[in-house]
Amino acid sequence: MQNPKVSILIPFKNTSHFLPECLNSIVHQGYKNWEVLAVDDHSEDESREVLSIYSKNDSRIKVFWNKGQGIIPALRTAYANSSGNFITRMDSDDIMKPNRLEHMVNALLNYGKGHVSVGQVNYFSDRGISNGYERYEKWLNQLTSSGRNYTEIYKECVIPSPCWMVFREDFESCGAFKPDRYPEDYDLTFRFYEKRLKVIPCDKILHLWRDYDSRTSRTHEHYAQNYFLDIKLYYFLKLDWDNTRPLAVWGAGFKGKTIAKKLVEQNIDFTWLCDNPKKIGKKIYNQELVHFKALESLNNPQSIITVANEEAQSEIRNFFDGIGQKPMEDYFFFC
Repeated sequence: MQNPKVSILIPFKNTSHFLPECLNSIVHQGYKNWEVLAVDDHSEDESREVLSIYSKNDSRIKVFWNKGQGIIPALRTAYANSSGNFITRMDSDDIMKPNRLEHMVNALLNYGKGHVSVGQVNYFSDRGISNGYERYEKWLNQLTSSGRNYTEIYKECVIPSPCWMVFREDFESCGAFKPDRYPEDYDLTFRFYEKRLKVIPCDKILHLWRDYDSRTSRTHEHYAQNYFLDIKLYYFLKLDWDNTRPLAVWGAGFKGKTIAKKLVEQNIDFTWLCDNPKKIGKKIYNQELVHFKALESLNNPQSIITVANEEAQSEIRNFFDGIGQKPMEDYFFFC
């Protein structure tokens, strides 16, 4: 395949202030065989007008209305109108590095089907980046540099939503944007994992990820913590849970309680572990919390870890190493 076309899917809503930088970064890509499918998700500012100007000046840029509401229907509209050999996504408030498309296309051509090309990311903001985002960026880029993204997939979304590219056939086999599960980027990442698309390592920053207070992922309920936990548990039970083995849940904070409640609702038996003496022996959702050493009495258990403290996580890893259990097989960090 020579010079394949890349379809760039861009849902947009009220980002007129950022769109020129975003679109200029695409127009000035070193790789030229692309199309933009931009879908207006009911903007109330001049975003549509900005896109229309660019569309008149460059026939590769096409603009559509979102007949539904939200990012998933907008992405479906964009994809339905696409014709590229390769599929990628872009956020309307972000910036591509000039070599992003060329690098990703070459990576896919070199590795072939069954792979997902990713790039390292760099957060930026007019008011500076919080420590939390700095840590997420560092963690994500370390995984991406070696292509080990799936090894920590139950912690956070390990493939950045605006910085991936796949063969069209692989995208179809993963279900494209058919599911209605939010956060949609995390759900898609799990489907890449489910279909065993291999992540191509990348040591280059290819995407500049803008942060600001009104960004959708900060403000919309679909990106609240409980939605992430729903996705994690859904795919764990579907892909990695062995229902012939005892299941344990570590931690009784917000995440631990949420996971425990959902397991109770699904009538799934589990042992609830805790190291807080004030909670041990108490019942929540009619499920008694027990000391974590109770794990030793279980026969070859699997564990969901909801303990967020890094020092405690290190101790938990050491504990599992000591009893010969392996990550992503015997235990899974959900935070």
